[in-house]
Amino acid sequence: MKRLYPVMLDIEGMRCTVAGGGAVAERKVRGLLDAGADVLVVAPVLTDGLRELAKQGFIGTLEREYREGDLAGALLAFAATSDSHVNARVVKDAGRLGVPVNAADDAAGGSFVTPSVVRRGRLVLAVTASGSSPALAARVAAELEERYDETYTAYTEWLGRLRELAKTTVADAAVRRRLLRAALDVPEEEWRNDSDAGRLAARADNLLGKLDGG
Repeated sequence: MKRLYPVMLDIEGMRCTVAGGGAVAERKVRGLLDAGADVLVVAPVLTDGLRELAKQGFIGTLEREYREGDLAGALLAFAATSDSHVNARVVKDAGRLGVPVNAADDAAGGSFVTPSVVRRGRLVLAVTASGSSPALAARVAAELEERYDETYTAYTEWLGRLRELAKTTVADAAVRRRLLRAALDVPEEEWRNDSDAGRLAARADNLLGKLDGG
């Protein structure tokens, strides 16, 4: 069994090539678009969803069978066709080029797996069963989606603003860490009021005062 190293990649504007035009490929593509990737899809036939994404200019397409050379310039590759032989060629080409590759039909054959993902603004929760059970990963992700609702989109935005403020106004790193940990205990009805810079600065001062008092 492979032991995987979890990592979050910044792929904004980076080329990611997906071989395949079916439902599995479409799921991969939509996940890549959520991360801001520059997506190229290579497939002779596309789902209606992929065709619409191409029509709107969100993805590039090569509507033909996969060929050697299609991975040129790719940061990541995805073998997501319905033909295991084609997928094996994609994996082989990616290995030769040193491009990380995900094999939809053979998790062990690729160099990385794609997790089930829940996004709440800056909060990203990713779950994988290391290729052994995508259904289990999806179930756990659904539970996380219910537990961490849309409130966390605004909450993580507020925490991010507070962190940026603390980086410029609190010189002591240890105090800064204590401040940001204390911020996690601010009730929703209070942090939602910090809508402008002045209120946020007052919140930081209040938290610092509590730290000094403690």
